[in-house]
Amino acid sequence: MAKPNRITVENIIRPGKTNSVDAEKYAAMKTALLAVVPAEVPGLTLAEIRERIFAHLSEEKFPGGKGVSWWSKTVQLDLEAKGVIAREKTSPIRLHKV
Repeated sequence: MAKPNRITVENIIRPGKTNSVDAEKYAAMKTALLAVVPAEVPGLTLAEIRERIFAHLSEEKFPGGKGVSWWSKTVQLDLEAKGVIAREKTSPIRLHKV
């Protein structure tokens, strides 16, 4: 069970493995990712998504962009595991909302 102000996240690459992370940062990154990831196939590449999420993140939560790469990947893998977003079998990987 997650601790207060923490949320348990899943990882689509490692089914059954979970981690506990800061709930506020998770929520901020989830909101940013979902604002950027399109519903239309084929979606955006990870590089395109990372470029666009900065406009949706507060300097307070991610000062100077610190941790954005780690948080975006963590939330991406969790949202994939939960079936909220999906990846296309392309190279590079492209993501879209389900």
